[in-house]
Amino acid sequence: MTASAYRGRFAPSPTGPLHLGSLSTALASFLDARAHGGAWLLRIEDLDPPREQPGATGRILASLRAHGLHWDETELFQHDRMAAYERVIAALLNSGDAFHCTCSRQDLHLGQGAHLPACPRSRTPPVGESAIRLRARDTPYRFADIFLGEVELPCPTGADDFVIRRRDGLYAYQLAVVIDDAEQQITHVVRGRDLLESTPHQVFLRARLGLAPVYYGHIPLLLNAQGQKLSKQNHAPALDDMRAPQNLLFCLEALGQLPPPPALRDACARILDWAIAHWQRALVPVQDRVVLVGSASTEH
Repeated sequence: MTASAYRGRFAPSPTGPLHLGSLSTALASFLDARAHGGAWLLRIEDLDPPREQPGATGRILASLRAHGLHWDETELFQHDRMAAYERVIAALLNSGDAFHCTCSRQDLHLGQGAHLPACPRSRTPPVGESAIRLRARDTPYRFADIFLGEVELPCPTGADDFVIRRRDGLYAYQLAVVIDDAEQQITHVVRGRDLLESTPHQVFLRARLGLAPVYYGHIPLLLNAQGQKLSKQNHAPALDDMRAPQNLLFCLEALGQLPPPPALRDACARILDWAIAHWQRALVPVQDRVVLVGSASTEH
């Protein structure tokens, strides 16, 4: 693949403002795209309205701009993509590749998270609520990662047919992300390691839909003092956009990258120009990092 063919993306969910963990992901995907002469796109993954925070989308866009992370093309919103998801599901049901699943929470508990082998597999909706699953048992769970090399997950994540539309009617992340990556012609996905186990299913679904392969790369997570991923759910502090240069420098260090000279550290544009020119995938750490929130240091 030529450098000019590179198309990367950042895809936050509007469940709250950005924090250092999400900025680190945005920065890694931005730098990898720009360092390879590629485009960097933005997608707002607003698939789950009950979890969304009013005003979060505006804050996310403002934070990205404040940090000099300007995206190419018009941003994509998943709430505009429901018809596309439904067309794919209808085609998968019609082909027999997907089916309605009526397993209850108790059934899933009995199956240790997997739906029952005896679950009726129907192309037509049964009476009452049902999820829609893709026939995907024995999905391969080895793949090549941009940063980690050859990955073989310790648990057989492909042991079950996975959900592509939930019982409550909301479209599953696994389905939407594959369809939207195809819509935006994404070639490289750089994201946090918390999504590592999603990759085999997405590789499988892309192949099932006849889509070209995508290069995946998973960066280390930033953790709080309790060892939890920095996230909105774990009450990670929102980014202070007034400290954008310091935030970028912090995330560069967390990504293992060389710091710019002192004379270039006062403005986001200068920091990013330096970081693009000196981006090295091989320096991205393997281990997650503990962030001492409120200070400028991290621990391995």
